[in-house]
Amino acid sequence: MSFTFREQETVELVKQLVEIPSPSGYTKEITDYIENMVVNLNLSYKKTNKGAIIVTIPGKDESKHRLLTAHIDTLGAMVKEVKASGRLKLSMVGGFNWNAVEGEYCTIHTANGKKVRGTILMHQTTVHVYKNAGSLSRDEQNIEVRIDEVVTNADDTRKLGIEVGDFISFDPRFEFTESGFVKSRHLDDKASAALLLELIRSIQDQKMELPNTTHFYISNNEEIGYGGNSNIPKETVEYIAVDMGAIGDGQTSDEYTVSICAKDSSGPYHYELTRQLVELAKKQEIGFKLDIYPYYGSDASAAIRAGFDVKHALFGPGIEASHAYERTHIDSLRNTAQLLYTYINTTIS
Repeated sequence: MSFTFREQETVELVKQLVEIPSPSGYTKEITDYIENMVVNLNLSYKKTNKGAIIVTIPGKDESKHRLLTAHIDTLGAMVKEVKASGRLKLSMVGGFNWNAVEGEYCTIHTANGKKVRGTILMHQTTVHVYKNAGSLSRDEQNIEVRIDEVVTNADDTRKLGIEVGDFISFDPRFEFTESGFVKSRHLDDKASAALLLELIRSIQDQKMELPNTTHFYISNNEEIGYGGNSNIPKETVEYIAVDMGAIGDGQTSDEYTVSICAKDSSGPYHYELTRQLVELAKKQEIGFKLDIYPYYGSDASAAIRAGFDVKHALFGPGIEASHAYERTHIDSLRNTAQLLYTYINTTIS
């Protein structure tokens, strides 16, 4: 059996995933969607109390397991206050800069199930009124949601069912260009989740027998720090977080290769497992970059902090403009998919 990358199907799955709203804490719709996919593939899985999905595929060796995880929760916001004007003050969900969402369309998800559209703006946006509109701080004091309903006061807004604690999701604005770029919010980490789901499908279609029992952990709280730090089977020896590579000045990662992380803000990843990934990439002629991410943490580092005795590593597609309007290239998805395929077909020593 050989590696085959289904480009069209992978891109379409990324599109489907990013278009399902799932800010951390509000992920039931997307986990239900993935659970339905898993059921249709006749796979054994577990749904955790926190809502994550863990698919288990038995291997030849059932004494030493490996686990691969990607997260489907995203950045977002919650209603902090219904302002006297009827507009909304926000509280962040996850870590991003307010300027990254200024001007973005959004959806308010009310407790009664209603979806109300809006736009995230500075209160002082109108340049014909506010002389310092461009220089004011982009922060929670000045950023607000303009609701696309006829509201002139807080009572009007509350009559729509909107209240403090309602979740707000940002429009992804997905686009796949003729030059092979995938542009969208929430590629962190739905691009990786799509790759894991495609890998699971491939294993089933090819009736592959894996060398070791393998768990695929679709986590739903990574952006707030504790996505994949529980329900890890005691037989797990190797834990791989499949998450984005960060691109910027001083980084080696790019949008065309798979990024392998040697160290992030949590410290170094497991040296021998990381070197194994590098050697696999070299042997299979997979385009890769080895990198260090200074302001980064993953589900693998969360698992280590939780006290699990596993070898942990991190790799994934290189993604430009993380936690903003993100972009990667189909080549990066292909290289990541090939490294995933190669890795799961190795035997744990």
